[in-house]
Amino acid sequence: MKDGGMIYRGMVYKSLAETPDDFGPCAVTIGNFDGVHLGHRRILHRVSALAREEGWKSAVLTFDPHPAKLVTPAGAPRLLTTLDERARMILEQGIDKILILPFTPGIAALGPEDFVREILVAKLKARAVLVGANFHFGKRAAGDAGTLEQLGERYRFETDIIVPVVWRKRVISSSEIRRAIEAGDVSTACRMLGRPYALRGAVVSGEGRGSKQTVPTLNLDTNAEMLPKNGVYVTRTRERDPQCKPEDQSAREWPSITNVGYRPTFDGHARTIETYLLSPLDAAPKEIEVEFLHRLREERKFENAEALKTQILRDVNRAQTYFRRRGHAAASTR
Repeated sequence: MKDGGMIYRGMVYKSLAETPDDFGPCAVTIGNFDGVHLGHRRILHRVSALAREEGWKSAVLTFDPHPAKLVTPAGAPRLLTTLDERARMILEQGIDKILILPFTPGIAALGPEDFVREILVAKLKARAVLVGANFHFGKRAAGDAGTLEQLGERYRFETDIIVPVVWRKRVISSSEIRRAIEAGDVSTACRMLGRPYALRGAVVSGEGRGSKQTVPTLNLDTNAEMLPKNGVYVTRTRERDPQCKPEDQSAREWPSITNVGYRPTFDGHARTIETYLLSPLDAAPKEIEVEFLHRLREERKFENAEALKTQILRDVNRAQTYFRRRGHAAASTR
């Protein structure tokens, strides 16, 4: 783990063998926490607050890979966040320690009581376990929140079931956020995440058509599993240094528009992510983060490059209006 390896040493552990004897006593929550959305944050904040009240450590137990990739690989979700991103955002919520448990056949075969006794009690020294109402655990997901409460009485730890966070009558979940992003509804995803959905990666060379025929763009190469629906979006682009903590990052950022798709005007065959910056650029960044704020339109084929350029300028005007109405800084929910 890039972040956990150096920046978060002593806070992130990647196996039971790495986990120190003084990991606990702790208040711990268990889950995948993909996206670290507002529902997850409610649980994380409660874990942190309870640990402070009792003089314990606050902890998260999560898994890699996602359990579905082992149990039901055909139905495994495309993840909203990488492992590094997930760990970083969890720690930002005030959590002291994270155990990223390798989800192996051996772990999958543990029954609910074995999981509680061997991992939560013996290894992590849990004094309180906080989970969402839809929590399931153990072999074939046989255990639920009620099972955890019963085992808590037996093994002497407190169990707290956290009610879900609801936005516009919809329970906030990673699945709901994935559906919104797949539909291009990045505004709804933003509300549920508590921040804009973002893609990160290196800036790579394109075919050079933009600088010669339309507008110059930054081409993003990302390992993200979830991409927004093809189309044109109002975005904000930041320069990123993967070796730095977020608070130490460069201040360079730009309002932008981004096209996700196949560039049909030029008969493209590979899906690309191309970003046009709306303010001057003195030196091209090597790595960027693109935040998706608002969907402008579908991607479509134009008669020629000149017609496409005309449309891009219309998109720019609409994006500038978007930023003026909200203020550049106000366009983020952070």
